[in-house]
Amino acid sequence: MAASTSDIAAGDDRLYPARPILAASVAVFREGRVLVASRTKPPGNAVFSLPGGVVEVGETLAEAALRELAEEVGVVAEIVGFAGHVEVIEPDGDGRVKRHFVVNAFAGRWVSGEPVAGPEAGETFFVAPDEIGSLRTTPGLAGIVARARAVFEGAP
Repeated sequence: MAASTSDIAAGDDRLYPARPILAASVAVFREGRVLVASRTKPPGNAVFSLPGGVVEVGETLAEAALRELAEEVGVVAEIVGFAGHVEVIEPDGDGRVKRHFVVNAFAGRWVSGEPVAGPEAGETFFVAPDEIGSLRTTPGLAGIVARARAVFEGAP
């Protein structure tokens, strides 16, 4: 089934993509806790994830992760290492790929700013990594946070 009229009218070029969409996020650690934000848009509306978004042409993955962090929640961080990736593939009822994102996640150290809600991030807060399981999250978040924590703790 092709994209619906309402999808086309909304101008969402992330629906039924011709190829996977590249995205980046960052697990920001401060005092042993990691920053999470609830999403305000699909996919994953109203679930918690790491701040992040689509990589723009000419940006490195790390630049995109830090830009999205600042834009979405007003926090500044420094990247300490790469934590891995998560693939988000969402088929529609007919088996066609409705969404396909490859999210590259980094571990980061908080530098400044207090997290604030905005158009793309609802509730934002720092949480103990072992409490991630008690939240409604995007698929794979607990695993990527665990890998990011290991990278962060091993960083100089």
